[in-house]
Amino acid sequence: MAAKRTDISLKNRFITDTAPLVAIVLAVTVIATLILYPKLIIYNQSYEIGDIADKNIKAPKDFLIEDRMATTEKRAQARDAILTVYDHDRFLSESLSRQIKQAFSLPRSVYESNGKASNADPPDQQEAIHNRIWELKPEFEKALGITVNNGAYNILQRERFSPEISGLIIQILSKLLDNGVVANKELLLRETDKGIILKTVGTDTENMVYNLRHFYGVDQAKTMVRIVGEPSLKGLDYSLLNLIVDFTQRLIQPNITLNRSETQKRREQAAELIKPILYKIKKGEMILREGERVTPTHMLKLQTLRNQGDKQELLKKGIGTALIILALLVITYFIHLKYQRELLLYQNKNLFFISFIVIMVLLILQLSVSLAQVIAPEVPFAISAASIYYSIPIAAGAMIICQFLGFTIAFPFAIVMGLLTAMAFENSYGFCLYFLLNGVMGAYWSQDCKESKGFIMAGAKLGAFNIVLATIVSIYMAEFGGFKLFWDWTFAFAGGIIAGIITAGVSPMMEMAFGYTTNSTLLELSNLDKPLLRRLMLEAPGTYHHSVIVGSMVEAAAAEIGANPVLAKVCGYYHDIGKLKNPLYFIENQKNGKNIHNKLAPSMSCLILISHLKNGVELAREKKLGQEIIDAIKQHHGTTLITYFYEKARKQKKDESINIDNFRYPGPKPQTRETALVMLADVVEAAARTLEHPTPSRIQGLVQQLINKLFSDNQLDECPLTLADLHKIARSFNKILNGIYHHRVEYPEKPYPETPKPKNDDTDRQPAEPVQTINGTDTENGPNPLKRLGQS
Repeated sequence: MAAKRTDISLKNRFITDTAPLVAIVLAVTVIATLILYPKLIIYNQSYEIGDIADKNIKAPKDFLIEDRMATTEKRAQARDAILTVYDHDRFLSESLSRQIKQAFSLPRSVYESNGKASNADPPDQQEAIHNRIWELKPEFEKALGITVNNGAYNILQRERFSPEISGLIIQILSKLLDNGVVANKELLLRETDKGIILKTVGTDTENMVYNLRHFYGVDQAKTMVRIVGEPSLKGLDYSLLNLIVDFTQRLIQPNITLNRSETQKRREQAAELIKPILYKIKKGEMILREGERVTPTHMLKLQTLRNQGDKQELLKKGIGTALIILALLVITYFIHLKYQRELLLYQNKNLFFISFIVIMVLLILQLSVSLAQVIAPEVPFAISAASIYYSIPIAAGAMIICQFLGFTIAFPFAIVMGLLTAMAFENSYGFCLYFLLNGVMGAYWSQDCKESKGFIMAGAKLGAFNIVLATIVSIYMAEFGGFKLFWDWTFAFAGGIIAGIITAGVSPMMEMAFGYTTNSTLLELSNLDKPLLRRLMLEAPGTYHHSVIVGSMVEAAAAEIGANPVLAKVCGYYHDIGKLKNPLYFIENQKNGKNIHNKLAPSMSCLILISHLKNGVELAREKKLGQEIIDAIKQHHGTTLITYFYEKARKQKKDESINIDNFRYPGPKPQTRETALVMLADVVEAAARTLEHPTPSRIQGLVQQLINKLFSDNQLDECPLTLADLHKIARSFNKILNGIYHHRVEYPEKPYPETPKPKNDDTDRQPAEPVQTINGTDTENGPNPLKRLGQS
């Protein structure tokens, strides 16, 4: 139980679960790197076209600049060199041939099914064939793909849909398509000088074609039907000849079509293959002369220099920044934060909270820097961006951390943030010193703030301190003097005030978001007029009186050992609120000397007593009292034994073994000093009621005995109390209890006969056993194993 000792079970419960810790550290590293990089602040003069240069600018290194005009021209040439792609459907002729054959076969099958039908057939049979042929006309048109008028259909019927007719149509159509029919010959002829790429549909074969005039256009192909078919159509009936020509013309389709998407894709690929045309600017070459008017060429060189510098150093700076941030976080955790109990109790939540504040502060930093660079050139006064940087409220992060996790956590946070901030200002030592000390002192002055005005006062102190720091930094950076120092002071003081305002405004939101409890909230909860405490006073007056005394005792003791007195007092006030559910089952609330537990089995009484912890936790969560108070309710009995009912059970069941664990509180043991104080004060105050003639020596012996007993029972093993702390606690308890049970003057006449004071056995606790004193020293089981506590 040494001062610097961290409980082993606590470490096993939180530290060994490294997955959330690693995830949080890596996430913060990545996000912080993205915020700080690549937009590291570089003090460059920015120009626009037409501005007059106020100084010479030379190339700091060799770099390449793109000749955009030449690159654009070269890419245009590459696009133009790509031939236009046309698709050639070689299978269209076969498809149309099958279509024609299928169409003619439908009506011809009627004749074939009736044998050699002729005009000599009976009229009824001829009529049936005729009707069937005309019934098939829609199917014939659909299969052929064109409409057929009645006259043409009569001619085909007369010719019995002869295969020679379909064969002539297919023959002429195939010759035209084999030559090639293009959809838009006028568009095709524009490519006469270069030629085209003819790509066969359905295959990967393609070839370049330069003679484009031999292809037919659609109208030209229709004209060529008679010419191409003339040798085959000689001797045919005029009406049949016209039918064949008409059908062929209407069945013509282009089998050569422009493929725009493929052409565009190939041209874009050809343009992408052309690399930018660059020319070299040598180191030391003059880019812009003082007094020269800025031209587009100058702007191109300046922009290229800036962009190429970023690209060349992107990987190195990004990795370097991430590694520095990771090293800062890991080293800070393992050297300092790992051993802070304030952090370990809720490690994942606390680390997530710290990470959130880190990201928030870095975002504020980048936003403020960007605004400063925009505002500084626009104001009518000679204010530099560096002066405005002093107003960035980096200290607000450490002040917020201090409110919830204490100064021991806020101190390393301020150091880390100071170092990260310096990275944003090109590793400026001056700004690193300013923001580091600014954050540390901001956390120091805000640690005792309990109200909003306290944060404003802390901000005012920080503003005054910032003025001193700004003066030191200005002297160090050789910028001391003139109006710049005045503006440095102005913005430095404003930075302190802004940090205080941000802390006052953000703290309540952080409290709600992360479930923390601040001192200001604790002060509100300590008001005895709060509804929950008033209900406790009305429904369980004995418990209320006990809780108020416990709150006073732990508040005084916490101040003695350096714990949080406000938190300790509030935990003392609310530690027994679970008794509101069944107040009469606790002896301090029973009236007329009737003890309900006399009618219950010891095991049942034990369960009822233990249930006030669960009921208290539920009520505290319902009223949103905060995690610290909930923990105090759960832990203030630790795993102590309910001795009274255990002994009662043993007497009732002499021949049966009793499981002692059934008569212990479930725990856990106290994890913080404030919760341990509530346990000690709870036991001591309850036992003090049972003392007959509570003299100072008896009170001192009782306090020593009970603290020693809890210590020997290992109930204080998981909290950071030292033996020196126990000595101070005992002395503080003695003072409070002596004030309550001090000696009173006996009046000579008593209106009522004196009756002996009844001994109060509190069934909520292990009742105080008879206190044997020898010369003021407890001898419960022989000589006292510990030093006498509470003596001045």
